[in-house]
Amino acid sequence: MPMIRVLALLAAAACLTGCQSAPLKPLPSVAHVDLARFMGDWYVIASIPTAIERGAHNAVESYRLDADGTVATTFTFRAGSFDGALKRYHPRGYVRDRASNAIWGMQFVWPFKADYRIAYLSEDYGRTVIARERRDYVWIMARTPTLSEEAYRDLLHHVADLGYDVTQVRRVPQRWDGSAPGP
Repeated sequence: MPMIRVLALLAAAACLTGCQSAPLKPLPSVAHVDLARFMGDWYVIASIPTAIERGAHNAVESYRLDADGTVATTFTFRAGSFDGALKRYHPRGYVRDRASNAIWGMQFVWPFKADYRIAYLSEDYGRTVIARERRDYVWIMARTPTLSEEAYRDLLHHVADLGYDVTQVRRVPQRWDGSAPGP
């Protein structure tokens, strides 16, 4: 009996290796980003989180354009609760598409640069969606720690239009009690 199960599992695995999903359409990015306006603090409103940011509270991504054209980034959050341990990461952004400034590589560990695309940016530079070609992670961010439900739904709809499974998107708890994010 165990040999039959093994053979059945092998047959199923062989069938699955022949199955491929349809390739994803290229991920659109915004036509142009004024990097100077994009710099500063962005509150992470919701995301499909990476392993390090699961359970994040008060998550803020801060950008500073350096003289060499790279983007010094500080990602700060509280782990697990509003009183959780303060976590801080310092990846570096590299603008890959100078025509639009919307496609970056984000380097957490040398020499690897993760795909980072500004897929939506409001005219007033108050809301953005950061996406990845693979549709594995996404971030909905704003200049304020909260968004109206209508604005959030609009951004979530945009994320769905990009080809993401929005059931994976999780809101990031934000509570600032009048204090501002800081380094």
